[in-house]
Amino acid sequence: MKNLSVTLSSLALVAVGVLYFLHFSSKGSSTSSSEVARPGDFQIAYINSDSVLKHYEFVKINMEKLEAKGKKLDQDLQNRAQSLQNDITAYQRNYGNMTIGQAKAVEEDLGKKRQNLELYQRGLEQDLMTEQSTITEELYKKITAYLKDYAEQKQLQVVLKYNPGSDLLYGSASIDITNEVIAGLNEIYKKDQSGANGKVKSDSTAKKK
Repeated sequence: MKNLSVTLSSLALVAVGVLYFLHFSSKGSSTSSSEVARPGDFQIAYINSDSVLKHYEFVKINMEKLEAKGKKLDQDLQNRAQSLQNDITAYQRNYGNMTIGQAKAVEEDLGKKRQNLELYQRGLEQDLMTEQSTITEELYKKITAYLKDYAEQKQLQVVLKYNPGSDLLYGSASIDITNEVIAGLNEIYKKDQSGANGKVKSDSTAKKK
């Protein structure tokens, strides 16, 4: 049983690190498709992706949920592993009183239980990784959609991403739109959550009638 690693909680914690590498970019223009922006008209801005991930409520709430789920599944896996270990210990304790046939049957049963546990573990890890991937994809869509609208309103042609690993080595504070973007994203997320909660409440009331 020592070879059975339990990693679900750590997977949930690593989720934030995975999201860290998201490439947020958006291109927008106030001109029509038939017009070409002149060099003097070219407008650019950037966001600090680390700050966005740290302060965007969508990220914080979903990572907390994913971490909580990971810990719950991890505990369930630990309990199953302990149950199997108890069976192995009982087999070792009673081995001297068993016939060869009985011992062989128990060993086969324990082998199947161990295989099933390992399959169960891999299934949980895959499920958690899939959920993590879904959150990452939704996060990307939310941010790029917001940046597209923001760029159109502010007449920006490009929005870059800045963090220690990005290609942007310097950006003037005058074109740093991080705080505005965070505020805008959180405002939309808050409205979406209020609307979702209101719908659930309304549906629940309707059922009671």
